[in-house]
Amino acid sequence: MTADNDPNRRNFLQGVAASGLAVGLTGTVPTGPVAAADLPALGRPVPVRLNVNGADHNLSLEPRVTLLDALREVMHLTGSKKGCDHGQCGACTVLVDGRRVNSCLTLAAAAAGSKVTTIEGLAEGDNLHPVQAAFIKHDAFQCGYCTPGQICSGVGLLAEGHAKSDDDVRELMSGNICRCGAYPNIVAAIREVQEKP
Repeated sequence: MTADNDPNRRNFLQGVAASGLAVGLTGTVPTGPVAAADLPALGRPVPVRLNVNGADHNLSLEPRVTLLDALREVMHLTGSKKGCDHGQCGACTVLVDGRRVNSCLTLAAAAAGSKVTTIEGLAEGDNLHPVQAAFIKHDAFQCGYCTPGQICSGVGLLAEGHAKSDDDVRELMSGNICRCGAYPNIVAAIREVQEKP
């Protein structure tokens, strides 16, 4: 038996993975062995059109690139921060069609066709978004690393309309961690904007 025909664990797992990918990508079950050459070019850049802060961007990205990496590394919009890279800290929060999302867990290709708003897109020229102005007024940040995600999350929270009290704001903002502990000021800033007519 040659090395190519030697049934070992690695060859078996590669064959299973290739068959699984073929099923997932084509929707059909292969009738025989699937060679890597028969699969689409996995990992090769594909065209992705993103609407970010009101402008369309035609990008060429690998399918596995996250929205956060596309924003920071490709589009050079570095306001959204990479904190934990596991969706646990909220530093990367952006708005996708007005909803809060962790951009480190969202594939860039999945955001195609949606409107992405980052911290850079909230202000209108020199006029800060009301949440941005309230964060400054209430000193709702210290080191500032989490602030872009906190502000985007606050904007999304207000749009959702579920928060009716300080406790609601605390609960609904619990996915955004501030290691400096500026939570009382963050709640005060959001509540001020919420209570304005």
